[in-house]
Amino acid sequence: MEEYKSLLWETVEPGIGLLTLNRPESYNAVDGDMMIELEKFWLCRLNDEATKVIIIKGAGEKGFCSGLDMKWAIKSAQLNQGDVWANFRFQARLARINLAMRRAPQPIIAMVHGAAAGEGFSFTLASDIRVITPDARFCAAYINIGLGGADMTCSYFLPRLIGAGRAYEFMYTGEFMSSEEAVNLGLVSKVVPREELYDAALTYARKLMTKNPMGLYLTKEAINMNLDAGGLEQAICMEDRNQVLLTLASGLKSTVKQ
Repeated sequence: MEEYKSLLWETVEPGIGLLTLNRPESYNAVDGDMMIELEKFWLCRLNDEATKVIIIKGAGEKGFCSGLDMKWAIKSAQLNQGDVWANFRFQARLARINLAMRRAPQPIIAMVHGAAAGEGFSFTLASDIRVITPDARFCAAYINIGLGGADMTCSYFLPRLIGAGRAYEFMYTGEFMSSEEAVNLGLVSKVVPREELYDAALTYARKLMTKNPMGLYLTKEAINMNLDAGGLEQAICMEDRNQVLLTLASGLKSTVKQ
């Protein structure tokens, strides 16, 4: 049994797990406990064969996740300018949570209400499907606190998801992207009223549960690899390997209606 202080993890239906960022009093901001627990959580998912799909949400009504808890970071001296090595280790650990999300074999569905800023924005970018409410808004907030706008994998995912031109704008200015802009830019799959958000995410999860689990795993792996493929031939080689593996593993005849 996995126990956490700042996260909630539950199986809502066979194969479908719900991860809740559970610091609603702090806009679900990431502090030291949450960082450590997220590292543990995503590591556990690597060998979690029972969980096929993961839904991630933020607790409370304030929003999905406001990013790094700056009050905690300053109080705990995590942003101590005098210790470059300590700062680098802290930075690297935070960023690699997003890498861990991509390494997890399960497709991730983010259900976003309110603000997803900083690392919270990156959590949504590292997810596979995004379902949001009309009040959802996104911000690469790093540039607004004196840092660079390229942080927490944002400079990798955002240009690939919405195109470089608008991605540059959001990273340079630190301005919020509205739910309407997110839809128009192709960042999200669906916008629904707040009271329908969970059901919409669960509908996607149930749809994925009807697919071959190995097929989902290899599809996510192929997407990850082909985002950086050297060209069309490399992408085709990955797809060919996967399809042959799946044909042999499941038996194509048994999956096709006669």
